[in-house]
Amino acid sequence: MKTSSEYISLEDKYGAHNYHPLPVVLAKGEGVFVWDVEGKRYFDFLSSYSAVNQGHCHPKIVDALKKQADVLTLTSRAFYNDTLGDYEKYITEYFGYEKVLPMNTGAEAVETALKLCRKWSYQQKGLAPDSAKIIVCDGNFHGRTTTIISFSNDPDARAEFGPYTPGFINIPYNDLDSLKQALKDPNIAGFMVEPIQGEAGVFVPDEGYLKSAYELCKQANVLFIADEVQTGIARTGKLLAVDHEDVKADILILGKAISGGVFPVSAVLADDEIMMCIRPGEHGSTFGGNPLANKVAIAALEVVKDEKLSENAERLGIILRRELSNFENDMITLVRGKGLLNAIVIKPKNGKEAWDVCLKLRDNGLLAKPTHGDIIRFAPPLVITEDQLMDCIAIIKKTILSF
Repeated sequence: MKTSSEYISLEDKYGAHNYHPLPVVLAKGEGVFVWDVEGKRYFDFLSSYSAVNQGHCHPKIVDALKKQADVLTLTSRAFYNDTLGDYEKYITEYFGYEKVLPMNTGAEAVETALKLCRKWSYQQKGLAPDSAKIIVCDGNFHGRTTTIISFSNDPDARAEFGPYTPGFINIPYNDLDSLKQALKDPNIAGFMVEPIQGEAGVFVPDEGYLKSAYELCKQANVLFIADEVQTGIARTGKLLAVDHEDVKADILILGKAISGGVFPVSAVLADDEIMMCIRPGEHGSTFGGNPLANKVAIAALEVVKDEKLSENAERLGIILRRELSNFENDMITLVRGKGLLNAIVIKPKNGKEAWDVCLKLRDNGLLAKPTHGDIIRFAPPLVITEDQLMDCIAIIKKTILSF
């Protein structure tokens, strides 16, 4: 078997340099743990950006994949298959919507939601052709397609990829006055928002922000679009992050943990008045709604319910934030989050920054990754136990004190 450095060299030589991974080469995963090629075990505190909420290689989800793989993997949507209808019924009832449009990745689902919102605005709201605008928030991360990065204000995601797609208005996140002002434009079709901004550093808005934003959208006849690709599927202590404020989005975007990280699956949910604006031939995906995805997603969603992952995330998230907030040190300046989507802000010490902290955490058996230079996300799989969490907290404290 190759060494870690040999695998890293292979990627460096033959792969595009569009990522800067932590230098660890993983070869196995189970539950909250991953192992590198040398056999060292780590706690996973990133969960593949919240894709493996159900833990690595959950046996029920993997079994669903294996069984379906022996029977039928892909038909395209040129034909019906015997798994899609059951999946569509299951997921729409699970989240309380009338229709689902199945896709594969989070970015595809966001693109689908944007197209759906625009269709609705022309057919139902009566906007003039090509006039629709969609409000988004500064600091957003909705994906990497050309249209999505057009309304990003992250220079790394955006620079030198223009020209950009028009039709978007950026406003500050967690700012109802700015939203109210933007909604005065009669050509606004929708407001798309992350209930918690994950990639920006786990920014949790003020209590009541989502509820008030939803009500403002209703008053203006504008669709409220919730991007729950990272925050959904029990991550924040509720099935959906908008559930904390009893908001039902007009368009709901899901991905990542909807498959437990076993297979690329995403979904856009809406009621008939919105979803039926798209007609045959106007949008689709060869792999969207494929039999493997359908079976895997049902199994993954069953695990969330059967193993009470929302409740576990809520309870353990409180413990994690309490322990880290009460930890006396001069490097952690802020602890924030909801459920098991959390972050700490690191103050550099002796020339050591968040990246150095993550390297030391790795050495001590825990994997996390910095974002925006000084922020480290802590988002373990939701199957983690309280004893395991306390072990992780001990590792974090030991690591910080070593600086």
